[in-house]
Amino acid sequence: MPRTYGGWFRLVAIAEAISWAGLLIAMVLKYGFDMPFAVTVMGSVHGALFTAYVLVCLIVFSPLRWSFGVLVLAGVASVPPLATIWFERWAAKRGLLTVVESDEPTFWGKVRQIN
Repeated sequence: MPRTYGGWFRLVAIAEAISWAGLLIAMVLKYGFDMPFAVTVMGSVHGALFTAYVLVCLIVFSPLRWSFGVLVLAGVASVPPLATIWFERWAAKRGLLTVVESDEPTFWGKVRQIN
């Protein structure tokens, strides 16, 4: 099991992309081979993993110190098939999946300072 924010993000991003591919295959089975149950099952799996991906993005963006733009890009990547894998690789190349030590507060730390 992952032990870091980046590891959890990577796991869920890849799982979401695989479920997208599974849903596309299920649609072929439904419309090409008259097997509607495939979409029922994979639709539920993909829906759960899509929701998990969005939640993980919202959880990890502060400790990973993502900008709002990076958070939006991560969210947009959940829409096209397999784009979460592209985003995960893009973020990893830029060091966005590792916690950076800084004296500056995280997003939620800044929100607390406002109150």
